[in-house]
Amino acid sequence: MEKNIIPHTFKISKEVRNEQNKHRSFLIWLTGLSGSGKSTIACALEQRLHEQDLKTYVLDGDNIRRGINKNLSFSPEDRSENIRRIGEIANLFIDAGVIVLAAFVSPYKEDREHVKEIVGADNYVEVFVNASLEECERRDVKGLYAKARKGEIKNLTGISAPYEIPENPDVEVTHIQSVKVSVESIYNVIKEKIQLDSHE
Repeated sequence: MEKNIIPHTFKISKEVRNEQNKHRSFLIWLTGLSGSGKSTIACALEQRLHEQDLKTYVLDGDNIRRGINKNLSFSPEDRSENIRRIGEIANLFIDAGVIVLAAFVSPYKEDREHVKEIVGADNYVEVFVNASLEECERRDVKGLYAKARKGEIKNLTGISAPYEIPENPDVEVTHIQSVKVSVESIYNVIKEKIQLDSHE
C-alpha cells in the first residue's frame, strides 16, 4: 500500500507562510502530570502571543480525545499512538505557519522524542510543568486522582502508570511559580525563536 502513496509537492511552503505571518512556526510541548497546570499555562501563553498578533493554536489532551483520538484507550500502546497522532497534527499546523502549544501528560520519554523527530528538533520546545504528585492530588481538578485511589480508574499516570521525567527540557516551571511567571519563563526562551531573522 505504501508504495502507492506519493506525497504531493505544494507551491506554498512553510517558509512562505512564515514570511506572510512575519514569524516562525514551531511546537511548544508542555508535559507534566494531570493537574500540573499544563493547559492553564498553555492558554495564558497563547494569550501572550496572540496579543503580539502571532498565529497560534492550542492542542489539549481532553479535547483531542473527544475527537480524532476518541477511539484510543489509556493503555501504554494507545497512549503512544495518541501522542504520535498529536505529533503529526502539530506538524501540519507548523507547516501551516502556526505556533502550536500542546498540553499533554505524555508520560513516556520515547513518545516525546518521537514527536521531536516528527516536527524536527529545531521546531520543538519542551516545557516540563513540574508539579509534585502531592500538589496535583491536592488540586485534583478533574477528580481523577480520587477515582484512581478508589480503583475506579486504571492506568492513571503517577498512581498506577509511570511518568518519565524529562531529563533536559528547554524550560522547566513549577507549581510554586505563578502562571504569569511561568508564562514569562517560557516566553523568554522562545522569543528569539519567533523572529524570522534569528533562524532564516
